[in-house]
Formats: sequence, C-alpha cells, structure tokens
Amino acid sequence: MPDPILCKNSTTISPPAGHYSHLSIANGFVMISGQLPITADGAHLANASFEDQTRQVLLNLDSCLQTAGISREQLVQVRVYVTDIGQWPLFNQLYSQWLGDHRPARAVAGVAQLHYGCAVEVEAMAVAA
Repeated sequence: MPDPILCKNSTTISPPAGHYSHLSIANGFVMISGQLPITADGAHLANASFEDQTRQVLLNLDSCLQTAGISREQLVQVRVYVTDIGQWPLFNQLYSQWLGDHRPARAVAGVAQLHYGCAVEVEAMAVAA
C-alpha cells in the first residue's frame, strides 16, 4: 500500500486563496503548487518590477521547501510561467543566483496572463528527505 498523501501549507507565506495546498508529499516526492509574487501578509506584487516579483516567488518557494523539511538541492523539476518571454534572461539570472550550482530539470512557458495580473509564477517538484 502506498504511503498516504500529505497536504501541507507553509505558515510563513500567505494562505492559499483557493482549494489547494502549498505542497503535497507523496511516494517520496514533494510537489509545490504554483507560487505567485504574494507577500506573507497577502499583498500581491503585480505592480512591482519583474525582478521584485521573481525574488518574492523564490522566497515563497523557499518557504514551501522548508515546510517539507528539504532544501533547494532536492529540487528535480521546476516549471516557470512568464507573461513576457523577453524577461526570461532576467529570470534566469536571478534563478541561477538563487539556486547556485544545482541544475534541476526546468521548463518555461510564455503565457497570456497570470492570476492577479502577476508577471511570473513558479511550481516545482522535489525529492523528500
């Protein structure tokens, strides 16, 4: 029988606005829901610079990883959604600074729009500790 699925929310970022959890842990994997540039107090950073939005998204990912008891080095897949594919080089620069030498599989998709008018959203999968 497979291990039970654990659905968790980080206590250091804004609670989910819909019917989902920040992360789910199942069969040795941690799936992190799409993280938007929303601060811990619930402020949407849609009007902030792309750089500030990206930094907030990465902070939110860190909070989810910490909730699962794992680190960035356990990321195996990252999916990035941006509303302006021209921002990809800046995202890649900030992402590589955040992640260091670790290079999990990654995909990027240019999308027409994201919730709250945000410019970037990131979801991820990692291996559990």
